[in-house]
Amino acid sequence: MGDILSRLWITGYRSYELGIFKDDEPKRKVIDYVLTNELTQAIMDGANWIISGGQLGVEQWALEAAERLKPKYPNEFQTAMMLPFAEFGSNWNEANQLKLHKLSGMVDFSASVSKRPYESPQQLRNYQEFMLTHTDQVIMIYDLDNPGKSQYDFDKIKRFAENHPYPYRLITFDDLQSAADEYQENLNNGSQDD
Repeated sequence: MGDILSRLWITGYRSYELGIFKDDEPKRKVIDYVLTNELTQAIMDGANWIISGGQLGVEQWALEAAERLKPKYPNEFQTAMMLPFAEFGSNWNEANQLKLHKLSGMVDFSASVSKRPYESPQQLRNYQEFMLTHTDQVIMIYDLDNPGKSQYDFDKIKRFAENHPYPYRLITFDDLQSAADEYQENLNNGSQDD
């Protein structure tokens, strides 16, 4: 990994693929717990950019978790939200559009890879290419036994990693289950530290 600049791409399931529709659901709390732990470790390992997309689900949650870590690690990392095309999310309901807008105002950098509104799948392929060539590693909350929209990203990442030094890590449903057990245990023990 480049010591000078380490840019972490973090992506994964959409919220509906995980059956999470409200921010206060227990499953969502577990994913926040996992993301916070992963990001903390990445920052300690030298990641100085946390980069994600704007999809509802892991992408937005990762950026929110990163924003919450900023006071703990001031000046150590920055956040970026990269969107595949202009007017991304404009077909979402008002509440979800508001979430996207609010988050894009919080991150350090936000831009669209394509300056045009959605026209063709080529924009999504260009976006994947952009993310791979502008990051140094990726963490995905994704389970190969439970395919979803992120399968396209995973296939591209895997191919890219065959010819480039590009570490990727999958956080599977088993990992999430272990995290849920750990999270529950911490709650039961009343540990406030983490």
